[in-house]
Amino acid sequence: MLKKNIINRSDMISCALCMDAPCSSACRAIDPAKALFGIWMDDQDEAEWGGALAKLCEENGADAIELNFSCPNMQEDGLGSDIGQIPELVEKYTAAAKRSTTIPVLAKLTPNVASMNPAAEAALRGGADGIAAINTIKSIVGVNPYTYVSAPAVRGRSAVGGYSGTAVKPIALRFIAEMGQNPALKGMHISGMGGIETWRDAKLTGAGV
Repeated sequence: MLKKNIINRSDMISCALCMDAPCSSACRAIDPAKALFGIWMDDQDEAEWGGALAKLCEENGADAIELNFSCPNMQEDGLGSDIGQIPELVEKYTAAAKRSTTIPVLAKLTPNVASMNPAAEAALRGGADGIAAINTIKSIVGVNPYTYVSAPAVRGRSAVGGYSGTAVKPIALRFIAEMGQNPALKGMHISGMGGIETWRDAKLTGAGV
């Protein structure tokens, strides 16, 4: 789950909140008439990315799985968006998940790179059924001038967060367009996101133009 703190009309910073409820409990809380995506991020444990988590999602009713290779909130080295910056890891963990499930698997890629194509091609080699892009941009949106703690802060503590809102739409469109024009990704499903406020935004992002 994400709690988004509004900075101004077009800028937001996301703070990730971890849910400790079992997968089965979380899935039962979802309206069965709606599509259910199992979304996760993990450490560099191939067994976790594959057998355990993929099977749990499918067994508990998920319609698809999104592999979050792009979370900007993971503070430890080698986690979250760090994985999405290394195509070899994207391919390895995507393949691990695909080996353990029959439902569609999407790789959610990080915009914290010069080009998303290498990671997208790696996800395709790993068997991904689609790409989800973009996630939020790793950032610090402000600093308290009295405490020198980045904002927003909780009980005087903060961390790097994910920058989003309408201000990131041009960045999202650029990455989506590049992937859509990449011959190596021809026919690949791309779930476009980032900076969407209206149906017009969604139409443009979905078209990748």
